[in-house]
This record gives sequence, C-alpha cells and structure tokens, in this order.
Amino acid sequence: MALQDTIEQLNNLDINEIDWSRIGVWPLAGRMFVWLLVIAAIIAGAYFGLIEEKYKNLNQHVAQETTLKQTFQQKALEAAKLEQYIELMARMEKDFEFLVSQLPEKTEVPGLLDDIDERGRNSGLDIVSIKLQPEVVSDVYVELPIEIIVNGTYHNFGTFISSVAGMSRIVTLHDYEITEADGQPSLQMTIRAKTYRYLSFDEGGQ
Repeated sequence: MALQDTIEQLNNLDINEIDWSRIGVWPLAGRMFVWLLVIAAIIAGAYFGLIEEKYKNLNQHVAQETTLKQTFQQKALEAAKLEQYIELMARMEKDFEFLVSQLPEKTEVPGLLDDIDERGRNSGLDIVSIKLQPEVVSDVYVELPIEIIVNGTYHNFGTFISSVAGMSRIVTLHDYEITEADGQPSLQMTIRAKTYRYLSFDEGGQ
C-alpha cells in the first residue's frame, strides 16, 4: 500500500503550497520528486558538458579517418603504377632523343640545302633558287624556313615533293604557288620548306 500512497501524494502535490525552507520534513513523495529532478539535472549537465563535446570530437575523428583512408587508397594506387610511370618516362625520353636526332644541327643546314638541291635535280627540275629565310625562334626549337623556286612539270613537282617528304630529316612543305615560267614552256613552283633544329642551352633553350 506504501507505493499507492506515494503515487497518491504525488498526484495531490501542489507546487504553490511547497515550503522550500522545510524540505527536510516534506512527505516522502515530495522528497523523491526533488531527488529525481536533481539526478536528472546532473545527468543532463554531464551529457551537455562532457559527453556531447566528446561525441562531436568523435564525429570529427571519424570524418578525418575516412579522408585519410581515401588518401591512402589513392596513394597506394599511384605507388602501384609507379613502375609503369618510370617505364613510360624512359620511352618518352628515348622518343624525344630520336626526334631531336631528326633535326639538323646548325652546322648541318648547308648540307641539308645541298640535299634538297640534289633531290630537285634528280626529280627533273630546273633549280632557280634555294634560299634560307630568317630563323624563327620558339621556346625549345628554331624554325628554319627555306624558299625554293623550281621549274618543271606537274609530274616533276610531285616527284620532288615525295622525295623531300621521304628525307631522314624532318622537312615540311608549305605555301606552294605554281605559275607559268617566264619565257619557258614549263611551269614554275615557289614553295616554302621548313626544317627545325633543337634550341641549345647556350642559345636560351630549356
């Protein structure tokens, strides 16, 4: 019956009639209620003062752990491909050296002009002139324009262009123009050839 009496006392408790100065002589129900409030306040204070802050820190560490795992996976993948990257760089360096070897050096340009002249004559052309134009310097190479003027037939022109395209050195042909040769039954072709050489460090190359 004691439990039923305590519940009845709590139901009949009026807050306005409570004498806080005589809490020691309150009925058991009132004292139990106050103790429950105090315990609840302590638990709430402990949660918001300690547990909540630690919970926030835990969430931050969990998010940081996720980021670190993703970074580790990315680095592990890059490390697994490192050997492939090294092999690729070696092939690229070899290809670059081969391409550079196809470019005439400064001292080889006169020989290149002689080679073009010979290919023109072997193609049945009458060489009017083969002249170097001013160099065009870029970041890593120098462009060497060459103006070529020759007389001949369309067949001769085609043979000459094919012969130049097959040279071991890199030579490209641009801006051709075909007109009637003055005082001759043949045609005249003016064409610009371009070859390139590597820009050395002494000349400001990279």
